[in-house]
Amino acid sequence: MAERIVFRTGEALVAGGPPNTAAEPEVVIGALDGPVGTAIATQLAGQVKGHSRVFAILNIDVQVRPVTLMVSKVTVQGPKALKYTNILMGTVQAAMANGVLDAVRAGDIPKDQVNDLGIICAVWLAPQIVDVADLDHRKLFDIHREAMAKAIRKAMRHEPTIDWLLANQDKITHKYFQMGLDKQI
Repeated sequence: MAERIVFRTGEALVAGGPPNTAAEPEVVIGALDGPVGTAIATQLAGQVKGHSRVFAILNIDVQVRPVTLMVSKVTVQGPKALKYTNILMGTVQAAMANGVLDAVRAGDIPKDQVNDLGIICAVWLAPQIVDVADLDHRKLFDIHREAMAKAIRKAMRHEPTIDWLLANQDKITHKYFQMGLDKQI
């Protein structure tokens, strides 16, 4: 019998591409008949202006399995909101969907459980993406796809482990904390 997956969490950062294309998804993975399923239904039914929640799809009418609900971490208003939304609900949405399928293909998500699991993904897309001249949608897609698969892998493998965290706690300084210490923010 396969292990019941109730509630797993993970996050990943993939950067190094053109400015404002970094991806930092945070995921929750679990059984649809548990807290993750309840959260998916509640969030989908309780839309919030500026933080649209949509399923990850390969294309219109092609939803991935496990069902994956994307939640934007960013609110963009004003004249650039439509462009931002089109990038988020186009290139990034497709990338997230492909990252989910990559995780299934890699064995990080058990294929025999894809109809019983759900994923909620908080998606970061820099608001400045709308100002990038000649945005390379392929690179943006690849970065977000890789980050999604990585976040799922980390969630399913319980990474980083508590032993690693305890061993490395004093060796790691949060980037923005360090910037604050250095008077850069």
